[in-house]
Amino acid sequence: MVEAVAPAVEMVGMSLRFPGVHALDHVDFTLRSGEVHALMGENGAGKSTLIKVLTGAYPADDGELRVQGARRDFSSIAEAQAAGISAVYQDVDLCGNLSIAENVMLGNEVRSWRGIDWRRTRERAHATLSELGLSSLDLRTRLSDLSPAVQQLVAIGRATVVHPRVLVLDEPTSSLDDREVAMLFAVIRRLRDSGVAILFVSHFLEQVFAISDRMTILRNGRNVGVHPTHALDRAEVISIMMGKDLSTLRRLGSERVVHRREPAGLPVLRAEDLGRRGVFEPTKLELHRGEVVGFAGLRGSGRTELARLLTGVDRADSGETWIRDEPVVISTPRTALRHRIAFTAENRREEGVIGELSVRKNITLSLQALRGWTRPLSRRERDDIVERFIEELGIVPADPSVLVKNLSGGNQQKVLLARWLAVRPRVLVLDEPTRGMDISAKVDIQAHVAQLAAEGVSIVFISSEFEEVLRLSDRIVVVKDRRKIGEISNGPGLSVDSIVELIAADAGED
Repeated sequence: MVEAVAPAVEMVGMSLRFPGVHALDHVDFTLRSGEVHALMGENGAGKSTLIKVLTGAYPADDGELRVQGARRDFSSIAEAQAAGISAVYQDVDLCGNLSIAENVMLGNEVRSWRGIDWRRTRERAHATLSELGLSSLDLRTRLSDLSPAVQQLVAIGRATVVHPRVLVLDEPTSSLDDREVAMLFAVIRRLRDSGVAILFVSHFLEQVFAISDRMTILRNGRNVGVHPTHALDRAEVISIMMGKDLSTLRRLGSERVVHRREPAGLPVLRAEDLGRRGVFEPTKLELHRGEVVGFAGLRGSGRTELARLLTGVDRADSGETWIRDEPVVISTPRTALRHRIAFTAENRREEGVIGELSVRKNITLSLQALRGWTRPLSRRERDDIVERFIEELGIVPADPSVLVKNLSGGNQQKVLLARWLAVRPRVLVLDEPTRGMDISAKVDIQAHVAQLAAEGVSIVFISSEFEEVLRLSDRIVVVKDRRKIGEISNGPGLSVDSIVELIAADAGED
C-alpha cells in the first residue's frame, strides 16, 4: 500500500479580520509539491492576505496551517523561511550597489573562522543559478546594471539558495516584456519539475493559463473555486472572479443614454503612444466634448494605470498629449489641473477626501490650489460654491462644517465630485466613483455623470461593474494585461457578454 504524500501547504478554515474587513473568511487552500498553482481574484479578494499568512507576515485569527503535513503557526517571516517557504515579490528587495553573487547569497554567505569565504560564496551562487539555467550570468555584475527581468531572476536565485519546498511569486512579471516573461517561465518550469511547490499570483490572465497547473479563485475573502487550469476557459474564470453567472452575463443588454452622441470635431484631449514601461503599453486615446468614455477590464488590468497616466498622477515615459490642437506635457496633477483635467481616485479615503477637514474645505481645496494661495477665495465666494454643490449633489448632512470622515461613503464621493466640479473641468476622470455605495447613492452619481456630459464635460468612467459602464458610456475602451485590446462604440447590440468575450479571448484573438 502506497502512503499518500502530504501537500506542501494546506490551509484549513483560515480567517483574518481587519477593522471593518473580513480579509480571509474560512479559506481552505491546498498547494502540492511539483505544481504551479495560480491564486486568482480581483484586487481586494484576499490574495495578498493569504500570502502574508503563509509567509509569516500576518498571524491568522482562526484556522490551521500545515506544511508537509505538520501543523505550523508562524509568528515571523523568518520562521516561515526556516520551514521552507520563500517569497519573491513584485518590488525586488535587493541591493542595487551589490553584485549578482552578493545579492544571491545575501544573508547566506559561506563563512569560515576568518569571516566570509568569498570564493566559496561565489561558487555556491554560481551553483544555485546554474540549477535555474542561469549559469551564463556574470556574478561580478552590479545588480543596478541589470534589466528588471534579470533582477527578478536574481531574486528567485536568492530565494532558492536555501532550497525551499514552497516558492511564492507575487506579480513577478508586472514590469517584464514578452521575451523576459519567457525567460522567467523557463526558470519556473525548471523549479516545478524539481519538485518545488510554486504559488503564482498575477493579474495577467494569459500568463496564468500559460504557466499554471491548477488555480484557486478568491472573491471577497472566500475560496469560491479550485480548478485544473485547462478545465476552465477564460470567460468562466472571469465570471467566477466577478461572482456573476455566465448565463446572467449573456442576458444583460446595453442601454444607450440620453446624452449619446457620435464624436465630432477636435478632441478635447488626444494622446498618442501614451505609456510607461512596466505600467501600461503605449496606446492612443481620444476624448471628445460631452461624451463618456468607459474603461472596462478586471481590477489590475490597467484601467487605473491608464487613468493615472492621462492625468499626470504617474508620469508617462512615452507618447504625446494634445489639448484641442495644442501639445501639452501633463507631468503632474498640478499641470493637469491647470488644463482643467481632474481625477478622482478609486481609494477616496487615502487619495481623495481629507477626513479631518470639513466639507467646506474639501470642496474648495482644488479651486484654491488652482488660484494660488496668494489669492484666497472670499468668504462669500467660498460659501456660494459650497452651498450650490451641497444642494445640487444632495450632500447629507447639508452642513458644510461637518468633518468629511463622519459622512457615508456615498456622500464622501459627492464631496470629492464637488471639489472637481468647482474648477469647471474640461475632462473629468472618475475611477470607481460608485464603489461601495448603496443603490440610491449609485443612481445619484450616475445621474450627475450623465448631466455633466450633457453640459459638455468629457468624462472617463471606470467601474468594475460592466453593466454600469454600458449604461453610461458612449464608447468603451477595453483593457487587459496593462494594454488596450479594443475600443467599442456603445449601442443596442452591445452587451456585457461582448466585453467579457473580448477580455476572455486568447491573446492572438484580441
